[in-house]
Amino acid sequence: MTTRKPPPLTFESAIKRLEEIVRLLEDEETPLERAIDLYEEGLELSRFCSSKLKGAEARFKKLTKAADGQFEVTDLE
Repeated sequence: MTTRKPPPLTFESAIKRLEEIVRLLEDEETPLERAIDLYEEGLELSRFCSSKLKGAEARFKKLTKAADGQFEVTDLE
């Protein structure tokens, strides 16, 4: 029997799953144990998304040399 690996997690797929989790957590029919598992999954996804956003932000910075010879990091425009 072959084990299928899940597709690699992307920012977009993580956000989509987070939206599903929110809907399930808002549903009063979701059992407590399931809600706890969903909450924990949501925390992991939230951390993943936060990390991706920080990485993207870092890519939108540039290093420039000022007139006094010092380097400074500025936002790309």
